[in-house]
Amino acid sequence: MELNWLKTFVVAAEEGNFRRTAEVLYVSQPTVTVHIRQLEKHVGVSLFERSNNRVVLSEEGRKFLSHARRVLGVYEESMQDMNTISQGYLTKLRIAISPLIADTILPYILKQYVTQHPKVEVTVNILESADIEGAVQLEEVDIGLSCMPAKQDELTTELLYEDEVILVTSHDGIDSESAPPIDVEELIESNYILTHNHPGYWDLLLRDLKAMFPAVKCMKVSQVHITKRFITEGIGISFLPRATVRRELLEGRLIDVYWPNKELPKANTYIITKYNHSSEREFMKFLTNYHFT
Repeated sequence: MELNWLKTFVVAAEEGNFRRTAEVLYVSQPTVTVHIRQLEKHVGVSLFERSNNRVVLSEEGRKFLSHARRVLGVYEESMQDMNTISQGYLTKLRIAISPLIADTILPYILKQYVTQHPKVEVTVNILESADIEGAVQLEEVDIGLSCMPAKQDELTTELLYEDEVILVTSHDGIDSESAPPIDVEELIESNYILTHNHPGYWDLLLRDLKAMFPAVKCMKVSQVHITKRFITEGIGISFLPRATVRRELLEGRLIDVYWPNKELPKANTYIITKYNHSSEREFMKFLTNYHFT
């Protein structure tokens, strides 16, 4: 049995038309017909029922489709492994990471890791924290770096990093030495609070804010980088993890406002794993030895 026959069969099953199958595979339509006939002869059953310009899977074809996909999947996975070896890699490490973490701590850490571990092939999937647990559970990735802990008992969650949350506003252009102190109550009541840019702390924080400032106005903004842009444009203010605004604070584009009230929550970063394989252990050890402060 030729793998080309199987690939042609799977594409034809998905397209329902031999002409479109030929276009997808960049072959002639007669080639598609030949592949299907050879495969049907090999397995001893008709895989398609033909009607005018369309082809529909027969009952036997529907049963055979899952087997064909599985065989092609094994083949493609084996070729990926061989390609990995040919490039000098010995192992793979698949990481899922939230956009917020990817925009702060990951680039520097990842650069250090791949430099020290040149034989590990690293792939990075950017997923929302709410989706990272599922990706680890389904074994689509080996490790998840998330702003939320896993809920499933069979997954392991470790606290990697705890960051302070601070109140930030746009710079008013006045020198910090001569500027008067910022009135927090006036700041809160005269600006939109840009909320829900972090999945971990906003619900509780918002409850406390509304208790202290009943007239507070809120605007949900789901991404931190958009929140920062809105703040610099004067649209509102927000409570953000310090790591996410470190550069803007240093460059003077944002101001860290002293918060005199109840202690603000922490923004946590978690490592989520399903197995304790050597590649996961090595990466986790590298992360836990890194100083985030």
